[in-house]
Amino acid sequence: MDITSQEIYRIVLKEYPDVLNVEQVSEVLEVSKKTVYKLIREGSLSSLKVGREYRIPKVTLLKYMKVLHQTTEQ
Repeated sequence: MDITSQEIYRIVLKEYPDVLNVEQVSEVLEVSKKTVYKLIREGSLSSLKVGREYRIPKVTLLKYMKVLHQTTEQ
């Protein structure tokens, strides 16, 4: 089953702002905040640093989720 970015947005991300913080990303991905920081550090999840905090644009999260979905299908 091929899932589109629009479907992910409509189903999962419609309640979230266009730019998410680490806590919100951890909720969406259902992982700990520590894991989100690890993904950022490894470069798996692109982010913006605003002051001392990281922000992840929704578009970036969609791309990450799409890649994650494709790798789990194989």
